[in-house]
Amino acid sequence: MSKDNKNPFSPNNNSKRPEFNFSWIYILVAVTFLGLTFFSWENPGKEIAYRNLQEYITKGHVDSIDIVNRNVARVYIKPDSLKQGMHFSIQKAPKGFLFGEEKPVYYVFKIGTVEQFNRDLDKLSANLPDADQVRIKPHYKEEVNWVREAISWLLPIVLMVSITMFLFRKMGAGGGGSGGSSIFNVGRSKASLIDKGAIAVTFNDVAGLEEAKEEIKEIVDFLKSPDKYTNLGAKIPRGALLVGPPGTGKTLLAKAVAGEANVPFFSLSGSDFVEMFVGVGAARVRDLFAQAKEKAPAIIFIDEIDAIGRARGKNPMQGSNDERENTLNQLLTEMDGFGTNNGVIVLAATNRADILDKALLRPGRFDREINIDLPQLKGRVEIFNVYLKKIKIDDSVEVDFLARQTPGFSGADIANLCNEAALMAARKDQKTIQKQDFLDAIDRVIGGLENRSKVYPASTRKVIAFHEAGHALVSWFLEHASEFVKVTIVPRGRAEGYAAYLPQENLLNTREHLKQQMCVTLGGRAAEELVFSEVSTGAWDDLRKVTGSAYSMVKSLGMSARLPNLNYDGLDSGEYGYGKPYSEHTARIIDEEAAAIISELYAKTKEIIKAHMPFLESIAQRLLEKEVLFKEDMEEICGARPFIQEEATSYVQQKMTKAANSVSTTNE
Repeated sequence: MSKDNKNPFSPNNNSKRPEFNFSWIYILVAVTFLGLTFFSWENPGKEIAYRNLQEYITKGHVDSIDIVNRNVARVYIKPDSLKQGMHFSIQKAPKGFLFGEEKPVYYVFKIGTVEQFNRDLDKLSANLPDADQVRIKPHYKEEVNWVREAISWLLPIVLMVSITMFLFRKMGAGGGGSGGSSIFNVGRSKASLIDKGAIAVTFNDVAGLEEAKEEIKEIVDFLKSPDKYTNLGAKIPRGALLVGPPGTGKTLLAKAVAGEANVPFFSLSGSDFVEMFVGVGAARVRDLFAQAKEKAPAIIFIDEIDAIGRARGKNPMQGSNDERENTLNQLLTEMDGFGTNNGVIVLAATNRADILDKALLRPGRFDREINIDLPQLKGRVEIFNVYLKKIKIDDSVEVDFLARQTPGFSGADIANLCNEAALMAARKDQKTIQKQDFLDAIDRVIGGLENRSKVYPASTRKVIAFHEAGHALVSWFLEHASEFVKVTIVPRGRAEGYAAYLPQENLLNTREHLKQQMCVTLGGRAAEELVFSEVSTGAWDDLRKVTGSAYSMVKSLGMSARLPNLNYDGLDSGEYGYGKPYSEHTARIIDEEAAAIISELYAKTKEIIKAHMPFLESIAQRLLEKEVLFKEDMEEICGARPFIQEEATSYVQQKMTKAANSVSTTNE
């Protein structure tokens, strides 16, 4: 195609000609029909009451009367009488006209029945003067307003056609692509195209995902230098699946791939393929890959692919998901059908890889599955370094300290934490963000918004204080319990108080580790029972966690006495995965074992509290006074913790230790 022959509907056309808006046509048609409906070509006349008609007839002003359609009487006034002041209103009324013919003016009187009107007219005529005692005989007419009749038939049809065309245009515009105003474009892909150089995100902006970046750098290298691989006969993976919990940076990593490779990037969600019309999803898949091939080398990124990639045949409502399965079938065909060396690579992200169809995960489609887990200590240090550069922090803020205080936080959680700390510093009119702001932000993210407006009675505050003191005391005297940080009775969110710990990031936990953590969770309920000989509803969340841990030990981890070394999770015994993979007898044993574990640990927890009852009372009294206790307060009350906890060292300390060992080995 020559450069002069430009497509006027192309989005890249720089013509200054304004685009015509069809909405004005719809508005003009609607206004025209409404105007024709309510505009009368004739003077409608002034409506009068019976007493006015009686007066006009008695005074001899009435020239003639026409009864139209047996329900309206038109009263015409004599020309001489029309000049009198009482008829001024119809003298000044605009004369209706049709084809230039003037129409006489008149009054309008609505009659009940023709018979009654004739009787009344006879009575009025009898009261006329002798010279005029001639009965006024009405003339009967049948009139049809053909304009209104035609409009009454045409208006609904025009409205229906206009609404239908409007909906089709909107539906066509939602199909994406150029020329979206046509219904035939409903099958166009909804992918957002980001051209070369438009993405500024690189691997330097992605922290804490070193292993994942190493896996995916090969794809970037192929897009930059494909000949290096194809000359050796190597085949680059056609697709890579990013799997991980929400907020771990899957989408950010995909953007970094596009930014590093500097190629066109098609981005869309799995739900963009799903449509109520049959065949639209498959058509959009075909169009997406056709566009990507035209711009190859290119990257297609499908976020939340589980929306269309769910395993087929697992839905008990047969026929309800045929359209989604057709879309998946088309995606499988496109991924396996296009050539290996055409430079189109598919990236997808999901946090539910377990429900994806096996055909989607086989080699030749998604060859690689890249797991992106929650960042460990080293990864959190790197993520904090990225986000702390964007805010003003005080010199007292230590990155290693913040990373140790946030185990289990994802990259999105850390970004939110930094933003919360900045907001808290701004509320205090501070110039920089201090360490305490980050600690308050951690409490805000974990425990919820601090609610000091809640006022509890003294008896309730005492129960809460002993409950939280029980948690703190048990964690202090158990070897494998998480390191104590602080305990508070200030209500946050739905909790009346909470105890904060610094969990150890152990890759493996023994049975004793799990049991001691459960003892800490039961410490609040046990303290209430021992002190007040009664329990409250404050332990509902603790009991939920303990029950889940107990069943996990029995069903998943094989840590029970009667069902050792057995795992019942993830076993599919039915066509749809609804059946239990064990008998009713085994289910009873699971329930009994879980209850036995909790009973054993609850008794052990009460023994620990009984042995240190004076400490429990001191902690509770101090909480009632100060509301918040830290590690230093616990050491003052209970003494140094009897177990020396091996604390997680920072990334810097690890590097220093590794370097020192390397130097020592070299000297030897």
